[in-house]
Amino acid sequence: MVTICFVGTYPPMVCGIADYTAFVTRLSPPGGWGVTSFCLDGCEVPLVAGGAAAEGPVWYGMPGLREYSAPVIQEGIRKLRLNRRNTVLWFQHEFNIWQDSDAFVAMLKALDLPVIVTFHTLRFQSRETRFGLSRDEYELLLGLLPNVDALTVFSNGVRSAVGAAFPGHRGKVHVLKHGVHSYPDIARLSHWEAKAAFHDFLVHESDLDPETKRGLDRERVFLDPDTVVFGQTGFLHPIKGDVFLYSARDRLQEMLPQRRVVAVRIGMPRLPEHVPHARRLRSQQDCSDKLFFAIWLPAQTLPLAQRAFDVNYYWPSDCTQSGMLTHAFGAGAAVAGRDLEGVGETLKEAGVLYDSDPEGLLSKVRDLVLDPTLRQTVQERALEYAAKFSWANQVRKHYQLAERVRLSRPARTGQDSLSSSRGQAPH
Repeated sequence: MVTICFVGTYPPMVCGIADYTAFVTRLSPPGGWGVTSFCLDGCEVPLVAGGAAAEGPVWYGMPGLREYSAPVIQEGIRKLRLNRRNTVLWFQHEFNIWQDSDAFVAMLKALDLPVIVTFHTLRFQSRETRFGLSRDEYELLLGLLPNVDALTVFSNGVRSAVGAAFPGHRGKVHVLKHGVHSYPDIARLSHWEAKAAFHDFLVHESDLDPETKRGLDRERVFLDPDTVVFGQTGFLHPIKGDVFLYSARDRLQEMLPQRRVVAVRIGMPRLPEHVPHARRLRSQQDCSDKLFFAIWLPAQTLPLAQRAFDVNYYWPSDCTQSGMLTHAFGAGAAVAGRDLEGVGETLKEAGVLYDSDPEGLLSKVRDLVLDPTLRQTVQERALEYAAKFSWANQVRKHYQLAERVRLSRPARTGQDSLSSSRGQAPH
């Protein structure tokens, strides 16, 4: 049986890729996985309160985001006591984590085990190259592809872009969709039951200040049937597009003059440099129809919030992927988002609301608010997508691919000709 050694961030690190890997390992077979991650002492990635190391076969031994090498990875294999004959190394890639692309490629080239890389943030609609990749992405893949056995991406668009740029390595590229969560108890709630439950959480259990709680109770934002709650959750970051939430609320109010539209942004900054962005959002709220709640939502409350919103609105500037969507779909929430890159492809496949034009998207939101049948259809489609790409299904696909890669060795020599990987020069 194949064993996967995942390499990248891992809890207690506060990072989307750490969460992704934790969800995969949670459903991986006992004895069939290990994790090599970064040292927790002095880690550049923020840690959850307490910062306790995760239980299980996890080695926090890579010195830092710019200090990694093949010997360090091999030390991780030894520390985890993994059987090298059955082990496949599986890297989770994002440029802010693997900050030195040359060092990353050099590390892969020097490794003598099968290697798979999952790319979380590749583009396919960039104008920097004719293929849709950014120039940095093209340059990284140029050196990387000869030195890996397979790479996985979340969208068909990225797979096509990489295949067009590097036709000699097209067969190494696999679409393995981001896993989607399942919240059956929340999905079974009616929309109004979810609203009432989330109202109770905010008023009675949350970390909101007493004045805000009294205002919510008085205004009945989640309890008034004529109020449309237009919301967004997740880390506060300029690329999330939350700056558009309040202006989009104003336009939607014009489209729905008989209803009250309230925009609600819930989240906290992940890094200190994002605190000024949080302050800007706070300055834009009016404590009436534009609300900002700087709180963490507990794991089971996040999807409840998404189910309670009349519409979850996402218009990010960086649309390579969105972990928030995977929670919303599993809760059967109504989602409206931007048709761009991987986010757009996911929204289309899930059958929810999408558009490349903000005005067009808000028109679809208006129609959903006014048509309960459409709302029900959108929510059912989200749940169907969640079932199709459940974490259990996606973990099984991880192991199927890892086994194929293991059995196909020695397909990679590490000395493949660059000419075989090179497509056309980017421009």
